[in-house]
Amino acid sequence: MAEKSEVSRLIRNFIAMSERQFGKRVKTIRSDNGTEFMCLTPFLQEHGILHQTSCVDTPQQNGRVERKHRHILNVARACLFQSHLPRKFWGESILTATHLINRTPTPILHGKSPYEVLFGSRPSYSSLRTFGCLCYAHHRARDKDKFGERSRRCVFVGYPYGKKGWRLYDLENNKFFVSRDVVFQETVFPFATPETVIPTVLTPLPNSSTIFHDDDWILPPLVPPLVVSSVPLSMPLSQAQTSTPIIHLESSVPASPSTPGSPSSPSSPLTSSSSSLSTSSSPSPEASPGLPELLGKGHRVKLPSVLLKDYVARHATAPPTTTTPPNASSTPLTTPSLSKTVCGKILDSIPISISDEKFSELHQVFMAAITSNTEPTSYHQASLIKEWCDAMGLEITALEENNTWDITTLPPGKKAIGSKWVYKLKYNSDGTLERHKARLVALGNRQVEGSDFTETFAPVAKMTTVRFLLAVAAAKDWEVHQMDVHNAFLHGDLDEEVYMKLPPGFHTDDPNKVCRLRKSLYGLRQAPRCWFEKLATALRTFGFKQSYPDYSLFSFVQDGVILHVLVYVDDFIVAGNDLSEIERFKEYMHKCFHMKDLGKLKYFLGIEVSRGPDGIFLSQRKYALDIITEANLLGAKTYSTPVEPNHKLASAKGPILKRPEEYRRLVGRLIYLSITRPELSYIVHILSQFMQTPLLPHWEAAIRVVRYLKGCPAQGVMLRSDSEISLIAYCDSDWSACPLTRRSLSAYAVFLGSSPISWKTKKQHTVSNSSAEAEYHAMAYTLREIKWLRQLLHSFGFHHTRPIQLFCDSQAAIHIASNPVFHERTKHIESDCHQVRDAVQDKLITTEHISTKEQVADILTKALPRPAFDKLLSKFGVRQPPRQLEGG
Repeated sequence: MAEKSEVSRLIRNFIAMSERQFGKRVKTIRSDNGTEFMCLTPFLQEHGILHQTSCVDTPQQNGRVERKHRHILNVARACLFQSHLPRKFWGESILTATHLINRTPTPILHGKSPYEVLFGSRPSYSSLRTFGCLCYAHHRARDKDKFGERSRRCVFVGYPYGKKGWRLYDLENNKFFVSRDVVFQETVFPFATPETVIPTVLTPLPNSSTIFHDDDWILPPLVPPLVVSSVPLSMPLSQAQTSTPIIHLESSVPASPSTPGSPSSPSSPLTSSSSSLSTSSSPSPEASPGLPELLGKGHRVKLPSVLLKDYVARHATAPPTTTTPPNASSTPLTTPSLSKTVCGKILDSIPISISDEKFSELHQVFMAAITSNTEPTSYHQASLIKEWCDAMGLEITALEENNTWDITTLPPGKKAIGSKWVYKLKYNSDGTLERHKARLVALGNRQVEGSDFTETFAPVAKMTTVRFLLAVAAAKDWEVHQMDVHNAFLHGDLDEEVYMKLPPGFHTDDPNKVCRLRKSLYGLRQAPRCWFEKLATALRTFGFKQSYPDYSLFSFVQDGVILHVLVYVDDFIVAGNDLSEIERFKEYMHKCFHMKDLGKLKYFLGIEVSRGPDGIFLSQRKYALDIITEANLLGAKTYSTPVEPNHKLASAKGPILKRPEEYRRLVGRLIYLSITRPELSYIVHILSQFMQTPLLPHWEAAIRVVRYLKGCPAQGVMLRSDSEISLIAYCDSDWSACPLTRRSLSAYAVFLGSSPISWKTKKQHTVSNSSAEAEYHAMAYTLREIKWLRQLLHSFGFHHTRPIQLFCDSQAAIHIASNPVFHERTKHIESDCHQVRDAVQDKLITTEHISTKEQVADILTKALPRPAFDKLLSKFGVRQPPRQLEGG
């Protein structure tokens, strides 16, 4: 019963059922003086039923009902305590307790159960199951995919009325449903521990006639794989030779790694043609001892859920641990874990991810590649792998051929800066691995301003411009391609006198030699500026014009041909309405620089770009999975919202974190994730305020965000193909949101038609005296973004002729913006806020009222409960990836 108002209907139904099913008429009803019972007086009088009520505050006069309440609650509490279900399942536990009590024999009824007394026959106990246990329900849609999952992972929560089945709670979809085809694990309770342990043998039901038999439901036991220890490798790697070798690579990578055949015979090596260590998928009995007969807690083998089979997330597994062989030296050379493999433990799957079948075959390959491959984080790790050593040799060769430096002796009074290696895997346009890229980066943080550099600024593409360009491309059906410059910074000419130490791992015959830099190098403070000046000159020579709203945007318009290039350092997005002109531009760029044509846009700065009939879908699935993995929350429970409603984080008390850098790193990654996840804008704004001294409650709030991401890692924004080329803006504020400063919170969301392109949450600079004033400040804040986006739209070749709609949920703020009213209440407001009034008079914008429930920007200013959160999230355009997507 959801509300007390249902009492009248339920009592009427019970009276009717008693008469129809058992031929018994209700003569007397005894209750307290609750309004829900007193409103039944006319009905009871009409049917001649006597209504007795107890005195006020005298429950003992209705002792039979009170005692039965206690009995039901005792059983219900026991069910909840055993199953560890949250209190929100109290209704299911009450119904289950009632079901069990009615079927339990009692001495009061001479060994009979209430069910037997009522119906005259003994109840069947074959359908009874342990409340709150783990179970698997047959997936009814299995015929659509022969290799699809066969079951749904659920929790048993009761017995439905009038149906022959079980009531279940889907752990992944968070929904209740009824099924008869269920396999139960009555000793496993999913809510008992954060990570559910799935046994290897499934418990069959006593009554097998009601079970859908399927051999795929029985999971075979998993034998832990052999852990192969890494040993020092003896044969040196052939060095990358150049015509005039000046710097030589110090390599420690052999051509044939070896592993001990068994602990008892370490001298018998197992050779392999690859440079990385591997294990057999079917280890021999000698190498893999059998499992013990009885596995205690903490030693049970954990199997992946069958739901994991169709998902790219199958690559998220635990890294292996290495052991040192008995005959290893005191300082063994260990191989780092670069490709994650299963080592006795498989982590729980991500419940909601991107299904392979929704993407084209080439894009499936691409997603699998970027999900599974990892990169070394230090020179020591890379020096142990042949591919990375070759990449470093090629990088040095390219630098020398480009005359990047001269080898010379360090002059007196000069200091040489250091350098480091940065490693990156590069992909082809079809998603396959292209090459291992090693980049030498100078330690520009050691440069001295005024001596080693002067000007450093260089523009890069703003993420709002990226979304704006892709939204226009989706609406106009433009081609969108991607290009990359090989060693972009090496093209810039260096004017200052800068010296650098020899790269790590390389040496010359004279240890006192250093590199005198002639070209700009990655890491130098002035390198981006040098490169961008040379690139801008080349683009202007082709005929491009540089955009004033965003200097990283270049536009070419001639004879109906539209071409736009968006630059982020050495990554280009090329969009236009003429494919042949795009190809001509690519040829020109190949003549100017060493370019790589990556084909259609698929992956840009960690953003996965997929295109389909509905438009262009942007997500950061891999980035979200990396955050979840780094936080060690792959097996954690999920949350439906990123932040708890009515939180008190600003005034929270608790111990200071011992390692605040972990909190800062996590929040920083969440900030970048908000590029395609606008629902994180509010909580990220809140968490960013505690970077200096984060407390334990702040860390727990950040972890909650990660657990929310675990439930929807593939979620992103859809830039629709049917969108109009017109700007629509929403603004909102939360008055006195900060309990410490009493300053309000402003937020805006700007759409190009129905495609979200810009959103932001920001604390206001001054204290507002009223909610209307706070909303007025938010309108002024949004107006600045509208003006900039309007200019950016003009750079794309479109003119916004009609006023831009600005939706606000404050009538008072709209009146202030339209007329100089409420002088006493507004005379203190800064004059720059009154630019809203000027914009309305100039017909740049038109202010319109919208209800708070429909205000999209409301999700950016406060923590909402789930119903309101889901509604506004849908209106914002945030969704799971649609079907029929392709990369680019």
